[in-house]
Amino acid sequence: MRGRRVARALPAAALLAAAAAALLAPPSAAAPTLEQYRYFRALSLDLLGRLPTRAELADFEAPGFDLDAWIERHLDGPGYVDRLTRIYMDALRLELGPAVYFAPRATTLHRIEVLGPDGEPLHVYYRQNQRRLLPVIDGEFCFSPLESGLRVANGALPTGTRIPISQRLLDERTTLVRPYWLYRDYLSVSPTQRYGAGWKDPDSAYRPIRALLFEPDGKTPTVAIRICKEEAQTADVGHLWASDIPPLPRGAPLPPGRIRPPMPDDPYAKAHRGEPISCRSALAPWMSVDCGCGIGLVRCMPGENWWRDPRAFLLPAHVPLGVEDPIGLVTTTSSGWHKFWWAQEAIHYMKHVFGADRDFREMLTGRYTFINGPLAQFYQSSAPGACCAQHTAFGMRDDEAPLFSPSAVPPVVFPHDVSDWTFIPDRGPRAAGLITMPVFLTKYASRRARAAALYDAFLCKGFSAEHAELPPSDEVDLMVRPGCASCHATLEPLAAYFSRVEETTWTYLPAEKFPIENPFCKLNAQGKARLVCQPFYDPAFSDQERGVLRGAYASEDHTERGPVGAAADLTRRREFASCAVRRVTEALLGRPVGDGDEALLRSLRERFVSRGYRMRALVGAIVRSPAYARGGSARGAGERGGGAR
Repeated sequence: MRGRRVARALPAAALLAAAAAALLAPPSAAAPTLEQYRYFRALSLDLLGRLPTRAELADFEAPGFDLDAWIERHLDGPGYVDRLTRIYMDALRLELGPAVYFAPRATTLHRIEVLGPDGEPLHVYYRQNQRRLLPVIDGEFCFSPLESGLRVANGALPTGTRIPISQRLLDERTTLVRPYWLYRDYLSVSPTQRYGAGWKDPDSAYRPIRALLFEPDGKTPTVAIRICKEEAQTADVGHLWASDIPPLPRGAPLPPGRIRPPMPDDPYAKAHRGEPISCRSALAPWMSVDCGCGIGLVRCMPGENWWRDPRAFLLPAHVPLGVEDPIGLVTTTSSGWHKFWWAQEAIHYMKHVFGADRDFREMLTGRYTFINGPLAQFYQSSAPGACCAQHTAFGMRDDEAPLFSPSAVPPVVFPHDVSDWTFIPDRGPRAAGLITMPVFLTKYASRRARAAALYDAFLCKGFSAEHAELPPSDEVDLMVRPGCASCHATLEPLAAYFSRVEETTWTYLPAEKFPIENPFCKLNAQGKARLVCQPFYDPAFSDQERGVLRGAYASEDHTERGPVGAAADLTRRREFASCAVRRVTEALLGRPVGDGDEALLRSLRERFVSRGYRMRALVGAIVRSPAYARGGSARGAGERGGGAR
């Protein structure tokens, strides 16, 4: 750190080289200075993720300590990887709060407590809106109020006074299943490896809640669950079915035993009855009677109550119980279980990019990923189960072109393999790094939100129009509307990359079923579009000849190229590398960069690009820079902050 006044007169490159040489020079026999201690502390925080230990300080104080080699050795350690991962998790804000909900009716089981033939309580699992051959219970719980004494409405507390269900009805309507959440060997004909008993080595992170493990008395271990027979079916493919029961006339009394009118037949099911349908589709429960939850109920999530989003598993709490205590566990719902693992997928993906020193552009372009058991179950069952309730009018009844192909999931990954992560080399041709992962697509639910997130996180640009006036206007094109054009001229073409990824979810809308211009969705004489078209086609840009796919008006090219095109185009822009350099530099310096840092940023960007967009080279140069050393000297450990905005 000596000789700073002389160094200022040197060119930028020479200044950096001279400063680095001074910083990394082995200490003499004299004790390190306070500046050097602070610098080493800052390095430890950023590269180790903690303060240095006494032993590490002793090594640092020893004559001849090679600080440059120490830095190089820790540029591939877990502390360094965690630091960079936090920077980009913060930049993308990939945390999903309670407002994000995912518990599809097609894949969520609910549990009702009824009375058995002996008058003792027992649990029965069922699925909401499940079609059944018997009209009195079609679309409802598999016992009518007359049979169970309970009125079971979707998402509401069962009401009534329970009465014993006869053994004949119990055998006729339900069956016993040994489900995957209780048995490691659920694929066996007769599973025996029960959680907590024959299952000798359960993953310590896989914790079903206690209510799923015991009978209603809270003492007797559950050996097999009782579930309505339709939900217990194991076929992969079912058939479209319609009951042909006419709609109930207005004002007519309900048929005996029903709590709501008969389940209406879907027009598509009536027109295509008998045709095959994937039992993984959202349509399967309410358009077929021969689709269930698969072998061991693996296609469904368990729930211990009747709530819309029932509780199922335990997850680590965010707050430690104490200095010497482990992290506590909290009960989570089936929706919370999904969301937690979506975020973990993004974290594992980033850690691979940084830990293996991959090309940073793969954050957006990579087709690979990592999954564990819950994610394998999600991609094979729950993700397809989010499609396709509104798509049948366009001839689409399952997820035909998924962003993650279910066939990419190895058959040996089980739902309870929580801690083991499997590398998936290729998710499919539409995969594009983080931006086609569920955590990103649900965090940023609209096309514009997704585009703005990319613009901010990877180009370091935002959308804000200061002092803009918004005069009254009938112009529907925001790219030219006065007061809006300053932002939307850029935002709308970026948003068009996501026109084929359905908002709020990850369903891809293939061009064969959803052309950009679709005569089926043209406006009528009153200027209105068909009701089935409105979620997908924008009346503001449609006319009486054709409907226009939402968001596609801004760029048909971007629409057809999709997220893969967005990744390719963004990573080619000069601002992509500049933003990465700026964001990581600000995070490690703990402050925004300014005019005085221009030479440093230019040098860092040149190094970053010339080394193939590798972060290890960039971070190595940052922590060896005089700006970083001065930051370590000027601030306390608690002031070294997270990612910059």
